[in-house]
Amino acid sequence: MTPAPLVHALALRARSAAHARSAACPCGAATLADRPDGIVVRHADTVAKAHPPDSDPAELRARLLVAARLPGLLLPPLDPSPVTLHGRLVTFWPYGTPVDPDDPDAAPWEAAATLLARLHRTPVPQGLPPMRGPAKAARAMDRLRAAGPHPDAAPVLRAWATLPPWARDEAPMPHPRTLCHGDLHLGQLIRRPAPDGPWLLIDVDDLGAGVPAWDLARPAAWYACGLLPPGEWDRFLTAYRQAGGPAVPAEGDPWPALDTAARALTAQTAARAVTKAAEAGRPLDEVERSVVDACDRMATVPPQLTPEHAK
Repeated sequence: MTPAPLVHALALRARSAAHARSAACPCGAATLADRPDGIVVRHADTVAKAHPPDSDPAELRARLLVAARLPGLLLPPLDPSPVTLHGRLVTFWPYGTPVDPDDPDAAPWEAAATLLARLHRTPVPQGLPPMRGPAKAARAMDRLRAAGPHPDAAPVLRAWATLPPWARDEAPMPHPRTLCHGDLHLGQLIRRPAPDGPWLLIDVDDLGAGVPAWDLARPAAWYACGLLPPGEWDRFLTAYRQAGGPAVPAEGDPWPALDTAARALTAQTAARAVTKAAEAGRPLDEVERSVVDACDRMATVPPQLTPEHAK
């Protein structure tokens, strides 16, 4: 858990920012997330976020400027310049309505895919750093190794070892000329203005130039592991293609373009699952077991690599 002084200070900053925006603030407050890589506190219509401890100030500001310049795609920050609080970089945002996790039938797969396609077709701004997806996956592997021996770690590490160096963050990404989100899942969408405005992408911590297949990799991995029904995967993929997304061919089998990134996200998800189970001293649950079993299968089946992704 985050130290209480940081959460308290973040709440005070959120309150101050909210009151600066409106004299009629209803003063509702809540902690929306409290993780080592991000603390998010809401006060009325304003959200304050403490970014990961290792965030680079110049790189974060470059990402914030992109969000400020693409208001129809990304939620714009209230200020593109982060402030420092208890040694953490902090930014402020307008509040939006998130995806309802208790209503899977209403999941906005088409909206997510369309936003991604539009993002991928946007020219990469000069000076934007690389997309951080592979770096996050590699960090998950480091944490798995640091968690100590666990019977389910071996298949995850074997699957990881089959990936090309760029997917393990051991080499530059091939042809990183696409503007990518870097960590796409349904928790990265909100409606703004709340409660029923258009969907927008949030969380720019991993935004950058990269391989666009990475942004489709999590739903692709869920589909391959049996966690995402075929109909929902088809909705997502069809909407992405109809919006002109460049990550996959417009027709035909998308898997050669997606396979490497989907394998990397499967391994990352499994690594996090095993690490959490090891730290809690508990067995894997059914979903966690499914991704570890997928890693076990991956280690015996060679990846499908397109020429540009095989580097």
